[in-house]
Amino acid sequence: MKPIGTPLSPSATRVMLLGSGELGKEVLIALQRLGVETIAVDRYANAPGQQVAHHARTITMSDPAALRALILAEKPDLVVPEIEAIATAVLEELEAEGLVRVIPTARAARLTMDREGIRRLAAETLNLPTSPFKFCDSLAELQQAIDQGIGYPCVVKPVMSSSGKGQSKIDDPAGVQAAWDHAMSGGRVGPGRVIVEGFIDFDYEITLLTVRAMAADGRVETQFCAPIGHVQVSGDYVESWQPQPMHHLALASARAIAKAVTDNLGGLGLFGVELFVKGEQVWFSEVSPRPHDTGMVTMVTQWQNEFELHARAILGLPVSTALKSPGASAVIYGGVDAKELLFDGVDEALRVPNSDIRLFGKPESFVKRRMGVALVFDADVEQARVQAKLAASKVKPRRV
Repeated sequence: MKPIGTPLSPSATRVMLLGSGELGKEVLIALQRLGVETIAVDRYANAPGQQVAHHARTITMSDPAALRALILAEKPDLVVPEIEAIATAVLEELEAEGLVRVIPTARAARLTMDREGIRRLAAETLNLPTSPFKFCDSLAELQQAIDQGIGYPCVVKPVMSSSGKGQSKIDDPAGVQAAWDHAMSGGRVGPGRVIVEGFIDFDYEITLLTVRAMAADGRVETQFCAPIGHVQVSGDYVESWQPQPMHHLALASARAIAKAVTDNLGGLGLFGVELFVKGEQVWFSEVSPRPHDTGMVTMVTQWQNEFELHARAILGLPVSTALKSPGASAVIYGGVDAKELLFDGVDEALRVPNSDIRLFGKPESFVKRRMGVALVFDADVEQARVQAKLAASKVKPRRV
C-alpha cells in the first residue's frame, strides 16, 4: 500500500467524505487515528462530521458542477461516498480520468444510490432471491402492479431515500393513495419513481457487515462480522443487537448472498448487506457500500467497529471482524423540532450497567431525527437489548 503521510503537509494522505452525518463522523475519527487528513462535505454547515474533520466544505452534492469543482480543487487521494444523493456520474468521470479513487468504486456508488440499480443487479443479473417487486412512475402504475401480482400486504419505497423516509406498508386498497403521497414526499431528490415489494413473511431481518480488504498476499479477501439483528419502524432503525442467532444453513446462505453482491460491486471497504430470514431461507433486501446505521452496535461489540473496519479496508490495511462481547444499541430521538437542544439525563443513562452514549452533535433537531444512540454490552444479548432501551429512555432532549 501507499505510505500514510503527515496531515496538513504536502505528503498528507487526503480522504474526502461525501456526507458527514453520525456515521461519517465515526469514519472520520477512525481515519484520523490512522494519520489521515480528512475533508468532510455535507449539504448543510456544522454537520457532525464537519465538527471533527481537518476541513469542512458545504455544497449540494447532487449538483454535478459543484461536486466536480470541489474534488478537483481539493485533490483527495480517496473519495468516500457516505450518502446516496450524490452526482455519481461525476465520480465515474473522474475515476475514468484517473483523477481520483472512489470507494468502493464509482460504479458501486451509482448502482447503490437508488433501489432500482441494486435490486435489478441482485435479482436479474445475480439471480439472488428477493421479494417480488415492480418499479412504478405513477399512482396508476402502482395500483396496477399491486392488482396484477404484487398483492397485499406490500411495501412502497421511493427509489432514492434514506433512513426509511417515504416508506410505508399497504394492507388494503384504501392505503394506496396515502402510500404514494408519502413516497413522493420522502424521496431524496424530490418526486419520482417508487418500488413496490411483495411482503415477505420473515422471522427477522439482519444486517451482515461484509468487508473487502487486502490480504497479506495482495489479494482482496472477504470477511464477515457476526450477524446484526434489528428492529425497524417504517423502515427506520430503532434498535439493533449482535450477534443475531441464526440457523447455520441460513448463515451460510446469507454469507453467500453478501459475497455475490459485494464481489460484483468490487473495490475495498465495508458493506452493509440487509437480508430477510425465515428458518433456513434468506432473501436479499438492500446493500449500502459503507457503514450501516444498525452497525453502530459494533462500537460496543467488536474489537474493530464498522467504522474502523471501513477506514482500514479502504487504506489497504489488515482488518479483524472478531466479536468482543454481545451487545445492543437503541436510538435516542430528538423528540422536538428545535434549532438547539439540551440533553438531560445523560448521567442517568450512563449509570445503566455496561452502557455508553453517543450524542451526534446535529445542529438541528426534529421529533423523529436520530440525535444519539445508547450502547450496552452484556453476555446475554437479550439483557443488553433491555438495558440499551433503558439507557436511551433516560436521555431527555429539550429546547434551549
